[in-house]
Amino acid sequence: MEFDKNEELGRILVTGAGGYVGSSLVPMLLDHGYEVCAFDTYWYGDDVFGDYKDHKLLSIVSGDLRNLNDVKTALSGCGAVIHLACISNDPSFDLNPELGKSINLDCFEPLVKQSKIAGVKRFVYASSSSVYGIKEQPNVTEQDALDPLTDYSRFKADCEQILLAHKSPNFVTTIIRPATVCGYSPRQRLDVVVNILTNLAFNKREITIFGGDQLRPNIHVIDMCRIYLRVLECNSELIDGEAFNAGYQNHSVKELANMVQKAVGPDVKIKKQATDDNRSYHVSSEKIQTVLGFKPIMTIEDAVVGLLEKLEAGALPNSLDSTLYFNNKRMQELNIK
Repeated sequence: MEFDKNEELGRILVTGAGGYVGSSLVPMLLDHGYEVCAFDTYWYGDDVFGDYKDHKLLSIVSGDLRNLNDVKTALSGCGAVIHLACISNDPSFDLNPELGKSINLDCFEPLVKQSKIAGVKRFVYASSSSVYGIKEQPNVTEQDALDPLTDYSRFKADCEQILLAHKSPNFVTTIIRPATVCGYSPRQRLDVVVNILTNLAFNKREITIFGGDQLRPNIHVIDMCRIYLRVLECNSELIDGEAFNAGYQNHSVKELANMVQKAVGPDVKIKKQATDDNRSYHVSSEKIQTVLGFKPIMTIEDAVVGLLEKLEAGALPNSLDSTLYFNNKRMQELNIK
């Protein structure tokens, strides 16, 4: 196996287990011999684990982070928490700011406190590279100041500080700041840039880019999951109280469009429109490579090709319209409160 199981941790709680990253992470943890509690509201369905659903090491718990009794149930017997659950982008957050705050911020400290009471040894928090805001320097590192621009990113930054305040010798805390995740996962998202372009190119044979020179950091969902495996297995002194950027390739929007066109077919047209959004940022992931020895194994081209294969095989039916692939549309459909 690529990673060594940390026998000291025992059961792993994954919040947001039924989401885009979680639905790939849970099987990977099971394959590495971990017992897993997969905790989620399962707004996108509870069938995302496929053949793993009846795995002897998997407990599927449907619950709400805002309900402390649900949290206590999920934490029972867990030695580590990987906290992925959140309202996961600005448009979805803006649909209902009160809902977003209740899930992304208000219930965070109660979860952390209850984790400590339950005897959790490691708590890994999925923050976001958006906490940096817009920086002028070409490489944004973990040493740079946080300057969140939206409530979504501001609450991510707030939770980082809350978690660090609870760090103790028996409670190792780690913050991961992911770039934009891409590629195929059992609970597929088609509302992030690489996946959007691939879906439109396949179905419409045409993609529109706004601007094009802006840099956007991305990471394949498989590598995102591998990072969590690495954080679980490594010595605590390497990760305790630390934040790590989690990205790989920083491509321009135009380069991403060209990759998609090359994979899907030369008949795909690329249209360019002017934009007022010229945000461009380059997230450095040197620290995670230097400190943890982590190197990605999947490229952005791999993400495009993998999605294309699933689209061609009919594994993502109704990919332009089904709300299952679009967080914003799904939340509107369910009228989540």
